[in-house]
Amino acid sequence: MPRRHLRVTGDPESPLGVALRALRTELGVPAGFPPDVLAEAERAARAPTVASYDSYDGYDETDIPFFTIAPPGSTDLDQALHLSRRTDGHGGHGGYRVRYAVADIAAFVAPGSALDAETHRRVTTLYFPDGTVPLHPPRLSEDAAGLLPERTRPALLWTVDLDADGRVRATDVHRALVRSRARLSHEDVRKQIDTGTAGEPVALLAEIGRLRERLEVERGGVSLTVPEQEIVERDREYALTYRAPLPTEGWHAQISLLTGMAAAGLMLAHGTGVLRTLPAAPRGDVGRLRRTATALHVDWPHHVSYARLVRSLDPHEPRHAAFLLECTTLLRGAGYTVFRNGALPDITTHSAVAAPYAHCTAPLRRLADRYTAEICLAAAAGGEIPDWVLAALDALPGEMAEGTRRADAVERACVDIVEAALLRDRVGDVFDGYVVDLAERRPTVGTVQLETPSIVGRVEGGGEELPLGERLRVRLTRADLTPTDPEAAKVLFAPA
Repeated sequence: MPRRHLRVTGDPESPLGVALRALRTELGVPAGFPPDVLAEAERAARAPTVASYDSYDGYDETDIPFFTIAPPGSTDLDQALHLSRRTDGHGGHGGYRVRYAVADIAAFVAPGSALDAETHRRVTTLYFPDGTVPLHPPRLSEDAAGLLPERTRPALLWTVDLDADGRVRATDVHRALVRSRARLSHEDVRKQIDTGTAGEPVALLAEIGRLRERLEVERGGVSLTVPEQEIVERDREYALTYRAPLPTEGWHAQISLLTGMAAAGLMLAHGTGVLRTLPAAPRGDVGRLRRTATALHVDWPHHVSYARLVRSLDPHEPRHAAFLLECTTLLRGAGYTVFRNGALPDITTHSAVAAPYAHCTAPLRRLADRYTAEICLAAAAGGEIPDWVLAALDALPGEMAEGTRRADAVERACVDIVEAALLRDRVGDVFDGYVVDLAERRPTVGTVQLETPSIVGRVEGGGEELPLGERLRVRLTRADLTPTDPEAAKVLFAPA
């Protein structure tokens, strides 16, 4: 599910660039990989540990013209896809076939190895506005294991057959050798579809994506079209802009969701697995989001559901874009739920997906996906789950929770630094805002959402209780990219 996307352009030696680099040290982010891990990665890149390219335990599917869709410059390519039509046996429209190849990182990471231990220490790739801290050494994630164009690679090949309405009719997954033919950006795909120059495998992304979006609405799910925030630096001054996602990004996300839902279905039928679950959002969190909507002048009538509101918003509109970013807070209660031997958990669904769902499509960037892959392979083949997978299951939710906590801390800290950079020359200025939250048992401390710029910051009322849910003029008292006290708020307001 989506996170905030922050990107910084400009001089890396600017105060913001320096502060972002210092943040890595402040948060204890790994600076590099240990020598023994790099050595293992190099050996695995030359000779994958599960099977060699010459004797891969699966199928040779290199004749299928897969393609990848990713932002320009992306090198950790987890997924490649191929879309086609099916016939009904009489030459008529029988639906669609979705082939989704996912990088087989287990072919390179030996259980119990130093490389394996390092991935359990890192858990996820961490995203900073100026770069990433990867889960796996780049020799694997950006080279030998990635689904790069014109390279034969081991993969888990998902095949999901859909009917003419986009509903799932059959699912299969097995190991296979694949070969991507093209690395496309979302802009490339948009242009091909808009101009009518796309071949069928690319053109069908729009057709299938729209059908899956319609089914998402039908089941009560909601996908956030989270805009990318870009911080532009000119002459040591900063400006905030938003980049609205292209429709192709939503359609591509639907293919990933489809695969995650198929994986959950396989594991539930098999009786053992790892689900990504999310209970309904607490009433307090929804109330905070309603107050944010008021602060940003986003009309949210009480009879309109959250899902319906989100679908009505235009991410090209800055106020809507800012609100969609705040909507990601409702996803922070998500967790990983393990079940075994047919004893299903109390919660099997992800409330935003409105269906059972599992993480399985980003193994180069997320630890859990390596384990769900092996369980799904066993479930599809009616075989036994590997012992190394079963041995790791009980600890996996805790590891993923810690990794998610670290990723959340990075995201919050990056947002704080970026907001401090945007406001650093405006200390003493007064802004119109809205108190959207209060600290627990401390009504004199809270969170204020500014109207312009669309920034969220800490507000301290001194000895006075802050008016929750009401408009408040606030004065900026601090905008410090690198405060002396790491625990101090980088941006701070007080009632004006």
